[in-house]
Amino acid sequence: MSPNPSFTIEAATDALHAMRAARPLVQNITNYVAMTISANVLLAVGASPAMVHATEEVDDFVAISNALVINIGTLSPTWIEGMQRAAKRAVALAKPWVLDPVGCGATKFRTDFAVEMSRAGPSIIRGNASEIMSLAGAAGAGGKGVDSTASSDAAMEAGKALARASGAVVAITGETDYVTDGTTVVAITGGSPLMPLSTALGCALSATVAAFAAVRPPFEAAVAAIAVYGAAGAAAATRVTGPGHLPAELCDALYVADADMIARYATIRVVDEVNV
Repeated sequence: MSPNPSFTIEAATDALHAMRAARPLVQNITNYVAMTISANVLLAVGASPAMVHATEEVDDFVAISNALVINIGTLSPTWIEGMQRAAKRAVALAKPWVLDPVGCGATKFRTDFAVEMSRAGPSIIRGNASEIMSLAGAAGAGGKGVDSTASSDAAMEAGKALARASGAVVAITGETDYVTDGTTVVAITGGSPLMPLSTALGCALSATVAAFAAVRPPFEAAVAAIAVYGAAGAAAATRVTGPGHLPAELCDALYVADADMIARYATIRVVDEVNV
């Protein structure tokens, strides 16, 4: 299979340059644990973060933002209302938005809301294997909820089914990351085994995906963001002896990320492509 020019290291590097030039404003409705690292990651990679979740201002803020990320990690009734309004506004204004279904499958309340949001027009859904499999199963797209030891490989079919059912690009992150629109699947490698040991780095990745979605179509944005983030994570891991200092090193690596770093520490390949 010949390389698809949209899914290459060169395309990811071009997307990084475009995102830095645009410096998109990314609205984050995210959990308390992830706010600081998500904001720092966005600043380091070249975007502008805003942590805005109040129901009273989400309509106005979505209108001035370039992209939105909705992370359901710490749910409450008022935050749910803000998320619903922000998603509706983003769709109405054709603004890209990313759903991070944190902990989907853990409780009925959380799973039901994740399903609701998956049907609210997200551009991209980004989660780990368990979250994607649980969301796909609960949404009737296929797959069943499993524990957190599920591999990204095991979630691929559920991810494809979820993409077809929701209309969103689905990104499944794990040892190997996969991005799919339901027909084409792209695999990305990078990152480090230390990354899951540092709180909220997955949430910060979702924010990064949103920043790239401000300058590229959803599929290309997800692939490029994951490749850049994974390369920076791998580079950062070479400078630490454990996970404690990894977030700071990750931000430093994202700040200096370039074509050489991405090519050295990440790979991108199309593993399944169907012409429809």
